[in-house]
Amino acid sequence: GSWGGNLMGEFRGGARWMATLTQMHRLGRPKRPPSPPGPLEGHPQLKGVVLKTLIRKPKKPNSANRKCALVRLSTGKELVCFIPGEGHNLQEHMAVLVEGGRKQDLPGVKVRIVRGKYDCAHVKKKKA
Repeated sequence: GSWGGNLMGEFRGGARWMATLTQMHRLGRPKRPPSPPGPLEGHPQLKGVVLKTLIRKPKKPNSANRKCALVRLSTGKELVCFIPGEGHNLQEHMAVLVEGGRKQDLPGVKVRIVRGKYDCAHVKKKKA
């Protein structure tokens, strides 16, 4: 009828609706689609160059000025990265190492800068 068509083709697509036991046994389990790679495309860390430093405001219950930087990665991508810790020395054209790890209250910020690597200084110790 009008709902006909290639029935076996429908089962291949992943929907196992109203398949017989024999069909399910022959076709096996539906394939899970591969998860998309993160912002660093599977790399644990990447080197990048700071294009400019930004100040971002967090999402609703929180209020602060979060220090971020727009970074061009060695792959050519441009990302907004969070700068952890209090105080930083980052300026334009400085080399930084970025790693995955999102800032939960900053939408769209999925990577952070590694302190103490390349041109980004360690977090300063507070005097007691």
